[in-house]
Amino acid sequence: MNTLTFAMLGYTEVLLILAVVLILFGAKKIPELAKGLGSGIKEFKKATRDVQEDLQRAIEDDDTSAPPRRNQPSGQSVPKSSGKAETAGATQD
Repeated sequence: MNTLTFAMLGYTEVLLILAVVLILFGAKKIPELAKGLGSGIKEFKKATRDVQEDLQRAIEDDDTSAPPRRNQPSGQSVPKSSGKAETAGATQD
């Protein structure tokens, strides 16, 4: 929520909201609601932290697994090997 909204609430508005919550839920239910809300926020923070750690590990793994690039002087190319032994044009009699 926007903190500016809470800044505009006065003392009486806050007391009125608390009184309505107390009437609707009762004194016994409010601690249970607060506990559930707290555990929900805790789980949400844990999930976001886990996602951030997974992303960070993936970025680090991607950086370390890439082979280093070799710099080629411009204008020169590396000949590709076909895997076959090339003959120098020698003929047998």
